[in-house]
Amino acid sequence: MARYLREKKTIRPLALNLAAPEGHGRQSGHRLKPASSSMNHPLLRRLVCGFALCALVVTAARSADPKVVPVRVSKHAWYVQGQAGPANRANQGYNSNAGFVVTGEGVVVIDALGTIPLGRAFLAAIRAITDKPIRRVIVTHYHADHFYGLAPFKQAGAEIWAHKGAREYLESGEGAARLDQRRRDLAPWVDDQTTLIPPDRWLEGDASFALGGLNFDLVYMGPAHAPDDLVVIVREDQVLYSGDILFSGRIPFVGNADTRRWLATMEKLIALGPKTMVPGHGAVSRDPVAELALTRDYLRHLRATMGKAVEDLLSFEEAYKNADWSRYARMPAFEAANRINAYGTYLLMERESLEKK
Repeated sequence: MARYLREKKTIRPLALNLAAPEGHGRQSGHRLKPASSSMNHPLLRRLVCGFALCALVVTAARSADPKVVPVRVSKHAWYVQGQAGPANRANQGYNSNAGFVVTGEGVVVIDALGTIPLGRAFLAAIRAITDKPIRRVIVTHYHADHFYGLAPFKQAGAEIWAHKGAREYLESGEGAARLDQRRRDLAPWVDDQTTLIPPDRWLEGDASFALGGLNFDLVYMGPAHAPDDLVVIVREDQVLYSGDILFSGRIPFVGNADTRRWLATMEKLIALGPKTMVPGHGAVSRDPVAELALTRDYLRHLRATMGKAVEDLLSFEEAYKNADWSRYARMPAFEAANRINAYGTYLLMERESLEKK
């Protein structure tokens, strides 16, 4: 304590030396002594420099919204493509796709990306194409990387639509827990300003509407990847926005999804016969059947390997070690998602095994 008091006495109020440089307003013959400052304390100087550097980094991160570039896929439909792999600080959470359709009476947006800065950048990208009002945002499913960017669209007057299957996610602790995790892992792009924005309209099932000369079909496909899976079809352009039922060029995030229903859902997508499919992740597909093959084959592989392990009474660790992942091991998101996917599927196959008995 005595040492603390001695050191405390050396810290004096901060004084600023405002003396003009040599030759700028000094009276000759008078030398100004350097002002005494608490900044002379080495520890305090290091702390102040550290805080200043942190503030500079955060300010720079906040001021530089990521580049979101719209790509035209048909006469009326556009999309923006996130980077491959999971959301992280390196990509500022920009790992998912979103789309928009320009009609004669306004814009219909499909998903809103995964942070408020991304949502703001996405809105600016739309404004570079058209000044028509943003009429609706259709959320294909309430996962963080698809709806955390809703706030700028809500502020622009858009009405948000989603399937009622998302209600439990928003009203239980699951959504709040995920938001806390994202605030830790994706700060400063996900912060206290990011909130769980509910839809203005809950859909009970399929829905259709017309706007500005175009017809939209919202087809409920869940529960597959998520309980609230919707796909959006633009009839006149034969464009389908598939949400996360289709991943293009990367490993899908399966988690605890019902892969049996998911596989059945993909068959329904193929039957719809779209010319163009915009996935929730990856490049637009001009050959949807071929693109669906990757996700379909991966899900089948998960079910076959984990199902056989359950049948043979192997532990998950044994099952995962013995499985052949060579076809998928070099694909984006494999390291981040595959083990989680396998474990979720292992538990699912256990439940399905019990249902058969």
